[in-house]
Amino acid sequence: MDSFENIMTRKSIREYSSRPVSNADIEKILRAGMSGPSCVNARDWAFLVVKDKEQLELMADANGKYAAPLKNAPLGILICGDLSRAFKEAEDYWIIDGAIAAQNMILCAHGLGIGSVWLGTWPQVERVENQRNLFSLPDHIIPHSVIAFGYPDEDIDLSKPDTFEEDLVHYEKW
Repeated sequence: MDSFENIMTRKSIREYSSRPVSNADIEKILRAGMSGPSCVNARDWAFLVVKDKEQLELMADANGKYAAPLKNAPLGILICGDLSRAFKEAEDYWIIDGAIAAQNMILCAHGLGIGSVWLGTWPQVERVENQRNLFSLPDHIIPHSVIAFGYPDEDIDLSKPDTFEEDLVHYEKW
């Protein structure tokens, strides 16, 4: 599919089949995340890949009730900011860099036929600390978000409405 079709047909998937995501596809997803732009090319991200069912359940619990899709996903990836690599004059760009990486990963997965749902962690302090403690993250690594990945359950409606809103667009002036 072309890039516009990929963007326009992607939707959040919360129910997955038991089919595992291959290591080759996991690497493609990670490569897509790392290919995005970052502030002054700091590449201030880090990724924690989780396939173990028990760890996925703990990861879901650590992120709160809205992270329940992780409990039936074959794969979860925790996106983190790495402050040791962040642009020192504006460290908070790690947040945007992590969001760009997440979007690239989600779009790559969709192109591979793999569903996903983005699950926010930062700036919810409790979620950040729960993920930090669960994975014994060093102080300079900050949890940003979790993405659950898996092949969509067969019963899921993959159609998506058009979300374009003309009244949100302004040209040349407000």
